[in-house]
Amino acid sequence: MNGLIPEKNKLRIGIDIGGTFTDFVIYDADWKTIYSYKIPSTPDDPSKAVLLGLKEGLGKLGYATTPIEPQIIHGSTIATNALLERKGAITALITTAGFKDIIQIGRQNRPELYDFKFEVPSPLIPSDLRMEVKERIGPDGSVIETLDDGELEDLITYIYTQDIESVAVCLLFSFTNPSHEEKIKAKLLKGFKNNDTGSPLFVSVSHEVLSEFREYERTSTTVVNAYVSPILGSYLTQLEEMLPVIFNTDSPGDIKFRVMQSNGGSISIQEGQRLGVYCILSGPAGGVIGSHFIADMILDETETDKTNSPETPQKKIITFDMGGTSTDVALIDGELTITKETIISGCPIGIPVLDIHTIGSGGGSIARVDPGGALRVGPESAGAEPGPACYGTGEFPTVTDANLILGRMAEDYFLGGRKAISKNRSLQALSKLGREMGLNPYQAALGVIEIANTHMERALRVISIERGHDPRGFSLISFGGAGGLHAADLARRLSIPRVIIPPIAATFSAFGMLVADVIKDYSRTVMLPGDTPVNTISDALEVLVNSGLPNVLNEGIPEEDITIERLLDVRYVGQSYELTIPFDNLFVDNFHRAHLHWYGYERPNEKIEIVNVRIRIKGHINPPKLVAHQTRPPDPSDAFLEKRPVITGNKGEWLNVPFFIGEKLTSGNQVLGPAIIVRDDTTVYLGAFDTALVDKYLNLVINVGGYHGARAKSNSH
Repeated sequence: MNGLIPEKNKLRIGIDIGGTFTDFVIYDADWKTIYSYKIPSTPDDPSKAVLLGLKEGLGKLGYATTPIEPQIIHGSTIATNALLERKGAITALITTAGFKDIIQIGRQNRPELYDFKFEVPSPLIPSDLRMEVKERIGPDGSVIETLDDGELEDLITYIYTQDIESVAVCLLFSFTNPSHEEKIKAKLLKGFKNNDTGSPLFVSVSHEVLSEFREYERTSTTVVNAYVSPILGSYLTQLEEMLPVIFNTDSPGDIKFRVMQSNGGSISIQEGQRLGVYCILSGPAGGVIGSHFIADMILDETETDKTNSPETPQKKIITFDMGGTSTDVALIDGELTITKETIISGCPIGIPVLDIHTIGSGGGSIARVDPGGALRVGPESAGAEPGPACYGTGEFPTVTDANLILGRMAEDYFLGGRKAISKNRSLQALSKLGREMGLNPYQAALGVIEIANTHMERALRVISIERGHDPRGFSLISFGGAGGLHAADLARRLSIPRVIIPPIAATFSAFGMLVADVIKDYSRTVMLPGDTPVNTISDALEVLVNSGLPNVLNEGIPEEDITIERLLDVRYVGQSYELTIPFDNLFVDNFHRAHLHWYGYERPNEKIEIVNVRIRIKGHINPPKLVAHQTRPPDPSDAFLEKRPVITGNKGEWLNVPFFIGEKLTSGNQVLGPAIIVRDDTTVYLGAFDTALVDKYLNLVINVGGYHGARAKSNSH
């Protein structure tokens, strides 16, 4: 830092709460420096880890007593865990008469077609808290039956007498005329105070959450928002009140505090408190956005990825985020993939989110033998507490313990040596597991790694091969604390030729939050025929622009930094679902081409219809500037630590393998596998045929060998 203190508002901080660790990335805009680190999460109160981590980071950077007015972008699993663990607010539902059981009836789909014992997840709201009112709005917005005020007053009186913390309101066709929902909301909020907490009632109305047709999805999304928002809102409010003490400022208003959304953008804390469902996948979204940012720098400069012109390079990447509790994967074929068909814990969520596939496989995944004698790994995780056996408090063997006894981790360098771990405890846990299967601990450890890799390979296949993408044409961007130990092997299984591991891989999702734009999505169902005049469609879109643009401007984004994407959801008449197409004069032709691409056929002579109009408003931010380093000779000797015994294959044979200190590797260095690269917060394992090159941004670019078509080489260490 050269002993100089930057302007007090020049720090930008990304925070990502995971199930095992809480990650921090601090970017100093004056000195173009990035400081990243992680501390164990505190599941009982996630804010404890956030505050402890901020104190640690500011102290090490010399700002412990300096007034700071930072910009903070925060992603967390608060809303996700509330939904997964069914620990959200006590919620009631108000619907049009005859529709109160829609969240239980659903669409009658069978997620497990041949499993007769499959148990459908229970609705978030029990039947006694699902209520109806007599009213009816028509599909054209006309009032068919006025709202029964007397019945509504009786219903509200009943709600006031119960321990209800939140209410979801979803009326039929309210997206065409929200007047009845607005009236119910106003009456619910008038004078209500929770009997136990004294807090106001939270009310979630469907036309503010998802203004589209499909009653089941709209109701489910509104219910999820009502269920998780009070939990997330309470956490954000508590944290916002504590931050001024940490940053030595006078009030929370001095701190620009934003929340990461599932769609890849950030929103204000006020919107995060009101629209918790928009933040349900906020942590994983940060990693995908960070990967897209890194791909812009790396793949644009590589000859193999310039399949188009140099001005429009094709970014084809698969993201692989392996943390302590779960693994998240996503695919980017030029552009980010957005979906409106997410289901979490049995609850459909109809808002636009990044298409991320998540499985319960991470470094903390617990290995066990099932009643049939088969080895299982996950989805249960040891989490932060008690953690893997090597942490000193847990007893169950995990993927981390397996990597440790195989020699693929450096016991004395874990978290830069700040956290003591015990290989002996890992060995004891794997020995016990091995005895149950008639194996020695090292054979058991190899089995644990193999099963974990199989789970993650399956996830990568789901988002690539099963969706029509050939992974051989993609690069794998690996991050998360545990990702580097498995990335090259997984790439080899799918014949992915290259793995990219950023220098701050272990905290990469938090970094991604710092490069995320402000993004707001707005939509409305219109049901227009495909031959509707373009001016009429444009007018419908401008209604959304006029209501949404002021919200972005109010967040301090200059108008010149705002772009607006105008989109249409289009389908052939008679189809059940639609494709999202950019709006222009050629949208009909573009729809036919998109249908051909995704479904293998097109029907140019068939009538089409426009189901929804949609806009995406982006407020562009200035991302952190990464410093390019001077390229040096390939010899990595300055980073060499020593050779240590490692089981590199699946036959249980030990081999003396060179270990390198990742922080000492410089641009241009080349490392031949087998090798282990140890960083402060993660470890990278190179197989026998892999070659790693450090690029000018200190990303580790691994050319993967050992699969059909890849060149083989000998180990020169």
